[in-house]
Amino acid sequence: MASDSVNDDAAPVGRGAEPPQAVTIQDVARRANVSPSTVSNVLNGRAQRMRSNTQRRVMEAIDELGYVPNSAARQIKTGKLQTIGLIVPSVANPFWGALARHVESMAMSYGYKVLLCNADRNALRERNYAEMLLGSGVRGVIFGSSPLSFDHIGGLVRRGLLVVALDYRPSASDSILFGSAGVDNAEGARLVARHLISLGHRRFGFLSGPISMASRLERIEGFRSVLLDHGIELPPSRIWQRQLISPTGDIEGAELGRLGAHELLSMPDRPTALFTINDMYALGAYAGARDLGLRVPEDVSIVGFDDIALAAVAYPPLTTVRQPIELLAKQAVTTLISQLEGTESELSPHLVAMPELIVRGSTAPPPNT
Repeated sequence: MASDSVNDDAAPVGRGAEPPQAVTIQDVARRANVSPSTVSNVLNGRAQRMRSNTQRRVMEAIDELGYVPNSAARQIKTGKLQTIGLIVPSVANPFWGALARHVESMAMSYGYKVLLCNADRNALRERNYAEMLLGSGVRGVIFGSSPLSFDHIGGLVRRGLLVVALDYRPSASDSILFGSAGVDNAEGARLVARHLISLGHRRFGFLSGPISMASRLERIEGFRSVLLDHGIELPPSRIWQRQLISPTGDIEGAELGRLGAHELLSMPDRPTALFTINDMYALGAYAGARDLGLRVPEDVSIVGFDDIALAAVAYPPLTTVRQPIELLAKQAVTTLISQLEGTESELSPHLVAMPELIVRGSTAPPPNT
């Protein structure tokens, strides 16, 4: 007959062994023989001035103990999620990829991480991303879409979302943004126009995706204003704007540049110089000129905007307008985090940086001059 007694040493029915106790930051500090604050600095990217040997000991202790930082627990304790959002048109354009890297590097210096979203300047997608970020505890977002208005996220701002805009100059009545960082787009375009006119050009073409955002409007107006000052017209037939897949052309700039250059340079009285909305369009325009057997810059001069890394290594090297992206990233991140932390920033909340014209080999006097 089976005994009704229970072995006191046996585990209770339905229970296994107790789970191992979670490794803490204090355990890592003891193993590495450093303070918990030192471990925290390594984990949060604040180890720039730390000895490499100290960093190595901390990382070895983390690996040996299998320590996993508990972001959720830290958020509950501090009431803050050390993360910001970055919503850009598309990192298919290397300008936005480079800017995202600078934003991430700057955010890490403050102990913050970055969640990157590609929204293709679509207002609904931007709002959905921003709402998702806010619902996940992210209270600060940097936007890079340069819309005509930020009204589509006004409701999220009223719910507590903090917003900084890149490539955008807010109006005096703008109550949605508390910070912005951008280049003087109109002045950059004026620099291009003056340079090309000084070389002797009088017939121009302008290449862009749909001109439906603030930065693009500023560039074409700045370019046109200098032409008008010199009695030169830029007729609508020479302002080429189109899309293929995306509504703004951001992810297909090189192909649009090729198509646009092919069409404009096929005109009977073709332009001798093309100004493109950004460098990807300009590099595509190189291909469009080659399709027609034209040489850059002997037959047509081409100028871009942004000064991405590819501009200097293209053949010929591209004349373009340089945006100080590291400065823009620092401005945006510092302004946003100072608001999140409730601290004073040494920076003015709105920055309009001056552009610089970088003259390289893609511009020359027009043929037959």
